[in-house]
Amino acid sequence: MTQERTGVATFKGNAITLIGPELQVGDKAPAFTISKNLLEQSSLSDYAGKVKLISVVPSLDTGVCDAQTRRFNEAASELGDDVVVLTISADLPFAQARWCGAAGVDRVVTLSDYRDNSFGKAYGVLIKEFVIDMRAIFVIDRDDVIRYVEYLPEMSEHPDYDQAITAVKGLLG
Repeated sequence: MTQERTGVATFKGNAITLIGPELQVGDKAPAFTISKNLLEQSSLSDYAGKVKLISVVPSLDTGVCDAQTRRFNEAASELGDDVVVLTISADLPFAQARWCGAAGVDRVVTLSDYRDNSFGKAYGVLIKEFVIDMRAIFVIDRDDVIRYVEYLPEMSEHPDYDQAITAVKGLLG
């Protein structure tokens, strides 16, 4: 049975239910397979040996998600080739591609959890009421161990960008 977590997050002050476990620093990052585009899948193992910054957003077509993705796109240019920045949402892959093209976002990899929400369930960010993923940040080291986690208690708030980027930089070198 899938775990449901209540009382841990809100959307504009209203309680929402998250499906899946609350991952902690030190946990092995759960494997996932989600859509890279309509025909191709992508998995955690595709990024083996790299530091991974996973930025989870409800939808790229909202203000905070737009700002979050643009901020990590800027950071990606400074982090080097040993880091991959993944933005994951339940937006359809062609909507993600359209948004990235319009926004000039070209340094993050967008992946879609629309098909079966397997990422959201594995990482504890699937919102039961809306069937989209809750805003969260995960920094995963080269050995697929979680080194930084931020679950946002309010869906409309920004994550701590500086803390996430500092966590990534701490894994380099």
